Amino acid sequence: MATRVLTEYGMGTSLRRRDYTEAAVRAVRDALWHNSINMAELFGFEKSQMIIDVEVAVAQPEALDTAAIAMVFPYGQVQVHPRMGGLDVPRMDGGNPTVIANVALSVSFDLGDA
Repeated sequence: MATRVLTEYGMGTSLRRRDYTEAAVRAVRDALWHNSINMAELFGFEKSQMIIDVEVAVAQPEALDTAAIAMVFPYGQVQVHPRMGGLDVPRMDGGNPTVIANVALSVSFDLGDA
């Protein structure tokens, strides 16, 4: 059974292109830049053993390219879970709305019977 050892949050935007995936990628990078904890080394695991769950909330979750979001991570077993949320902010000039994506990034390890 996997045990969660870290949760981090991030926010990203796509200002003019209505690109939900780019907003999500920026939110993931925001979450990653909030810490520099070496969780794998702390528990004596390889980085490839990290189980990374990424919940991404945007107004149009079906528009997300989950594979592109997962590519942000250089290692680990990544799963991206699209969710309804985030925010589309209308523009005064009638152009594409500004897209805001929120992410919750969780890192877990299979600690066995620990």
